[in-house]
Amino acid sequence: MTLSAGPLAASDIDALLAAMRPRLHRYCARMVGSVIDGEDVLQDALLKATEALRSVTPVRDPEAWLFRVAHNTALDFLRRRNRQEALHSAGEVEMIAAELDDVESRQIAATSLRTFMRLPVAQRSSVILMDVLGCSLAEVCDIMDFSLPAVKAALHRGRAQLREFAREPADAPWPGLSEADRVRLNAYVGHFNARDFDAIRAMIADDIRLELVNRTRLNGKAEVSRYFGNYAKVSDWRLVTGQVDGRPAILVFDPNQPDGPPTSFMLLDWSAGKVAAIRDFRHAGYAIDGAECVVDGG
Repeated sequence: MTLSAGPLAASDIDALLAAMRPRLHRYCARMVGSVIDGEDVLQDALLKATEALRSVTPVRDPEAWLFRVAHNTALDFLRRRNRQEALHSAGEVEMIAAELDDVESRQIAATSLRTFMRLPVAQRSSVILMDVLGCSLAEVCDIMDFSLPAVKAALHRGRAQLREFAREPADAPWPGLSEADRVRLNAYVGHFNARDFDAIRAMIADDIRLELVNRTRLNGKAEVSRYFGNYAKVSDWRLVTGQVDGRPAILVFDPNQPDGPPTSFMLLDWSAGKVAAIRDFRHAGYAIDGAECVVDGG
């Protein structure tokens, strides 16, 4: 990871956060086991970082500092979810953090988010930072606030655990959609694909909330109606009912690449039979990286 050489000017904050967002999300998602929760953690971390950068002495090595903010925010999230483990379980044991060959590096980078969640926090963090994101040992120590021997121990044990996991059967598939979720999502997807946006507007609540992730937020039926108008102007999408990390979702595919993977996804919340909230990741393509996406077969 290449770090900035000098202090960060206030005018550079937005550009830095935009450039770092995909890599920070990749870290957060793997730490908390979900690309959706990872986006929540990322947004919290970016808010903290923005406030800090505007109020403290200019930060040197801002990229490493941002990873540390994201790391601490992810740990806070895990504590709230009651899955936090002893951070220093790795101990002060001197072990050699050996170089990985290309095959091992690719295998670790492709490890599912659910598998990463099986590692203790310290092991998970050290493996993600070094083997997925390419940080140096010194950077990992700084981000995790661990000694070099502790990072080496966590890295060694985390890699060993992943090798063991790789010999086990594949993760069990997520449970399928409930019939209620399937019916509601299929209705929304059907109208959307038919470009019947008047029918879609009839499905949404008057006080609907929309988050166009990494772009804007809209509130109320009048504002959100313009969002559907923007989709009517483009043809780079085809919606399919499915799941993302086990949650009911709408997968977005590029119709010009019928056999390609989903390019993004949408999440809907419902209240009293109406769509109460939409979370659309169209402008956050990084979020699909590592997600377990399943097309509904019902």
